[in-house]
Amino acid sequence: MKKIMVTGALGQIGSELIGKLQKEYGEENVLSTDIRQPLEPIAGPFQVLDVTDGKMMHDVAKDFGADTIMHMAALLSAKAEAEPLFAWNLNMGGLMNALETARELNMQFFTPSSIGAFGPSTPKLNTPQDTLQRPTTMYGVNKVAGELLCDYYFHRFGLDTRGVRFPGLISYVAQPGGGTTDYAVDIYYKAITDGKYESFIAEGTCMDMMYMPDALQAIVDLMEADPGKLMHRNAFNVTAMCFEPGEIAASIKKHIPEFELTYNVDPIRQAIADSWPDHIDPSAAVAEWGFKTSYDLDAMTADMLEKLKKKLKA
Repeated sequence: MKKIMVTGALGQIGSELIGKLQKEYGEENVLSTDIRQPLEPIAGPFQVLDVTDGKMMHDVAKDFGADTIMHMAALLSAKAEAEPLFAWNLNMGGLMNALETARELNMQFFTPSSIGAFGPSTPKLNTPQDTLQRPTTMYGVNKVAGELLCDYYFHRFGLDTRGVRFPGLISYVAQPGGGTTDYAVDIYYKAITDGKYESFIAEGTCMDMMYMPDALQAIVDLMEADPGKLMHRNAFNVTAMCFEPGEIAASIKKHIPEFELTYNVDPIRQAIADSWPDHIDPSAAVAEWGFKTSYDLDAMTADMLEKLKKKLKA
């Protein structure tokens, strides 16, 4: 990777990914794109881009001289259930345009999949890299179709496609953006501002999670990996930890003893969470490109609270 175009650069992952890439490859070599202008100035070049406009995407990438596309633009799980047709058009139309742009300009390609690509019939514990995928959400259907499309473009056209299946991602930078795992971000904000949190996910619901610094490093590590060692290429299982709301609350209480957790379950997001695995097996990523993480739950909690207190001036 030398010159990288990032779509969805103002989203949950993109907003932090661009900073990581700028540090690794130089500010001038990372083009941030999104459908809207940033509310505050961001470092490096920026271009407004609607990913459903294939010609515009091609032209922007060509003009920048990009050799890599990181396609992050997508509608997340809960929002996709509320607007399934819009989700299909954005998630799949945008992905097709990004793949075609990469094919036409002979670029390296990355897009993330998700544990949402699994469904209730998938094995819940130590979910294998290769297993049954029958999701029951529009978001999950999009992700499975996306994984297959990326594999198709590799096998049919030789396009260097790569991707991971992210678990829930936790960050102090971006606000929650409509995902099912967003409670695990919002709980830290509310711990500092309110001293309490009402979870929309039920007690005892365990989901895989990862701290954003580990997620960003995983993207870079995969994209820099020797292609000859990648047997799977796309949709590698990655994870760092698995916990339920009570466990994250207990970790917070080590720093804020008076913190209180209550529950008010959202049936839609709970149904989505129940359809996902409890813990996925990342051994293929470990074996093929050396995937590793640095943060467990308590290390993440300490860092999240420290960073958020500074951010919120609490």
